[in-house]
Formats: sequence, C-alpha cells, structure tokens
Amino acid sequence: MAKAMKYKTKDNSLSKVEDLFNPYNLGAKPFLKWAGGKGQLLGKFQELYPKALKQKKIKSFYEPFLGSGAVFFDVAQNYSIENAYLYDINEELVLTYQVIQRDVAKLLDFLYRYQKNYIKLDKQLRQQFFYDQRTNYNLQRFNIDYDKYSEQWFPRAAQLIFLNRTCFNGLYRVNQKGEFNSPVGDYENPTICDEKNLIAVHRVLQIAEIKKADFKELAKDVKANAFVYFDPPYRPISKTASFKAYSKQEFDDDEQIELATLFKKLDKKGIQVMLSNSDPKNSDPSDNFFDTVYSGYHITRVPARRMINADATKRGAINEIVVTNYSLS
Repeated sequence: MAKAMKYKTKDNSLSKVEDLFNPYNLGAKPFLKWAGGKGQLLGKFQELYPKALKQKKIKSFYEPFLGSGAVFFDVAQNYSIENAYLYDINEELVLTYQVIQRDVAKLLDFLYRYQKNYIKLDKQLRQQFFYDQRTNYNLQRFNIDYDKYSEQWFPRAAQLIFLNRTCFNGLYRVNQKGEFNSPVGDYENPTICDEKNLIAVHRVLQIAEIKKADFKELAKDVKANAFVYFDPPYRPISKTASFKAYSKQEFDDDEQIELATLFKKLDKKGIQVMLSNSDPKNSDPSDNFFDTVYSGYHITRVPARRMINADATKRGAINEIVVTNYSLS
C-alpha cells in the first residue's frame, strides 16, 4: 500500500493526512478515457455486485484488467472495502497510476505546464505540438525503466495523460511495435490538468496495491473474503470490430478460455467473481462461445453503447455480457 503523504494544491491548501485513508464520497472518477471503459454501466453493475459487498462483508477488491478503473473507483468509494489490488499488463498505465498514487503534486506541475502551453496555440500549432509529443513519447519508451520508480516517471505519466486528452476520440491505441498511434483530436478547450479529480484519485488509491502483472498472477495473490472483477480485452463481435490494442500483447480465444479456467478455480475457492465481455450474439445469434465456457454460471446481458468507432453513426447500443458465480436473486 502507498504511504500517506501531504501535498499542496495550486491554492497552497494542505491536505489532512487522515483524509487520505477515507476514500468515500471523494468524487474520484477515471482520469483516462479507455476503450471498454465501464462508466456508462456502473448503475447496472451496482445491481450485479455480490450481496456480501453491499452488506459490508467483503474487505478486499481485485481488478486484474484495470484500464480506466471505473469499477474500482465505484467500489472503493461506495462500499466498505479496506484493500484493493489493481493489475494491468500495460506498463504505461501502471506507471501513471503509481505516479498519481505516490507523487500527484509533481504530476500536476507537469500537467499544468501542458495545459498552459497547449491552450494558447492555434489549431495548426496544436496539431504540430501533439505529433511532436507523440513522437517523443514513442522514442522515450526505450529510456524508461518501468520496474524502478523514479523521477523519469513524472513527465512520462503527464505525457500519457496529455496525449489521451488531446488525441482523436480519447482513444489509447498502440501498434504491434508498442507505439502509440492515435491521431490528433479536435478539441477547443480540453481539460489536460484536471487537478481536483487527480487529487481525489490520489486519495482513493491509498488503499491500493498497483502492479504490472498478467491476470494469471491473481491465482497466487487472491485471499479469502474478496471480490474479483475481470474486464479483459473484449472478444471481437465481428471481423471488423476487432479493436483490442490496449497493449502489444494479443488476447485471443485461447486466452479467453484460460481466463474462464481461472474464473472456475476462484469459484471453487469461494471467491466472489464478476466478469464482463462482449456478447457475440450481437452479430451471430448462434455463437455460444461464452455461454459454453461459462456454462453453469449466471450470465446477464446488458445494453451498452460503444464509443470507439471512428464512424459516430455506428456507435449504437449493443449487448454486453456479465458473468457472476453468485446468485443475483
């Protein structure tokens, strides 16, 4: 867990150390836009959480595919968990979360400069600035030690947040070489330095252990009296809807089946587990992939609106599935 620390905001107000250990009702929300983010589904998810969580009997939360962290922020601020264990295979994402957790004030200094410098530019200069930053971001990844926390991490985290806030559709995307390749977006007044939210995120993250890890590591880490939420890269619902470029690693059907095997192992240990994924029946009613691999568990289909398609007219409502190993009645 992170050690509580004092920090100053731009108005020089000093936080109270004890507040860092009270994550409730801080209003923290995801600081990155991430493909597959669950913000729009939280109302429905709250109906699907285990009763033991709502009854304050669960004290530990695990999320092995962290992404934007929408479910973590919801659970941490609305339910009585004491510990959170947050994993992701994307080293840039993990780096940024750890910087916010440990040194939010230093991060804010970098973001404030980005905000100040970017806003005063005209459209053409903003585009040039974005692509210069993107090029630098991709080149500098070879100079970052992702395993050792250092001052190099502060500008790196700020650069990721800047690119996420100013790229097209706010979409984090990399190619097979691991290069960030989203094009520039067209925003009149993007919020690059969201000071209030980042401080709230910092405070909520004090209950968390954050690490770069594959989802398989959960098997040896998870403890009793826990709630696990899986949000893996979604299985494509069609040949043209195959976006899964959160990192350069693939997540194919074999990985989906391996995840289902872990789901079943956790179930046998008495761990409360919830998983979300795409519903292949959106495009092929006869596709029973998830119905088969999660046979015997509770599968709920919920409507969601996909927002990552470049064509806004194709961002319609489709079903996603939620699998639980506990009864919802």
